[in-house]
Amino acid sequence: MIQKTKGAQSLSFTETPYLISSGSVVGKKEGEGPLGNLFDMVGDNLFGAKTWEEAEGTMQSEACILTLGKAHVSAEQVRYLYGGDLLRQGIATSMGVEKLQIPMFGLFGACSTSGEALALASMAVAAGYGEYMLAVTSSHFGTAEKEFRFPLSYANQRPLSAHWTVTGSAAFLVGRKKSPVKITGVTVGKIVDYGLKDSQNMGACMAPAAADTIMQNLEDFGRSIEEYDRVVTGDLGYVGKSILVDLMREKGVDIEKNHIDCGMTIFDQKTQDTHSGGSGCGCAAVTLSSYILPKIAGGEWKKVLFVPTGALMSTVSYNEGSSVPGIAHGIVLETA
Repeated sequence: MIQKTKGAQSLSFTETPYLISSGSVVGKKEGEGPLGNLFDMVGDNLFGAKTWEEAEGTMQSEACILTLGKAHVSAEQVRYLYGGDLLRQGIATSMGVEKLQIPMFGLFGACSTSGEALALASMAVAAGYGEYMLAVTSSHFGTAEKEFRFPLSYANQRPLSAHWTVTGSAAFLVGRKKSPVKITGVTVGKIVDYGLKDSQNMGACMAPAAADTIMQNLEDFGRSIEEYDRVVTGDLGYVGKSILVDLMREKGVDIEKNHIDCGMTIFDQKTQDTHSGGSGCGCAAVTLSSYILPKIAGGEWKKVLFVPTGALMSTVSYNEGSSVPGIAHGIVLETA
């Protein structure tokens, strides 16, 4: 057995996949935030392209090239690529990774896509389907506003519960080659829908899914919350975090002491006017690459549960009055 099921939704690995390298690319606002000096590349929001969509594809391409370069691995050595973004038909990913010519799976998990991609990449490596797998995701403020929200020229006011879509992309190389960070397990999330319909309050829509996955991870692996140095959610923001804390306390678990949220970490709420915090596929991904992985690699945090969260909405579902379901995937990262 190279992997085994754990409980209802999780897997553990006996043939450990390693997170070998990563690369992060962000826009101007992200570069001006608290993590600005930690990103591999900071650019203007167009990255030399003519459209926002082409710019997002460029970010993905650069993130992949950076990641492969750090590991001295060529694109030809990568068996499969798992990638996704927020746009229809995953166009940012298809435009971004085309020139790499790596066989790919296009994914959509909204802002949880980095967790979905890492779970599938680590499962494929553990199963022996290839030496290297590449996981990549991205989001862009301009493309997300165009596709999901009112045009900026309307100057509509954003409520305090709203998030700011992160302009950023991160890629991760997963393989058998030993490195300072290993992936020891995954908990695949399921759809959780509390019936909320406010697309401007995604933190509230996603928090129940985060709580569900975290509790399932603890149950499946027989762990207490204290066994994790940090539990890192994707982009619940300030509103979603408070709801998560309350939901976990209702289940008898106090998560507040060792919980951090990428959406609250990537921006300075007081100086950058981002309301509830950051969101988008790129939010959790670039924070993991630039801030979280170095702490695990250095041994400061020895075991981390990474739980990117996604609000599964579309313009169609919103216009039809549907609720916004959430999903969250858990990735167990440990110091090797």
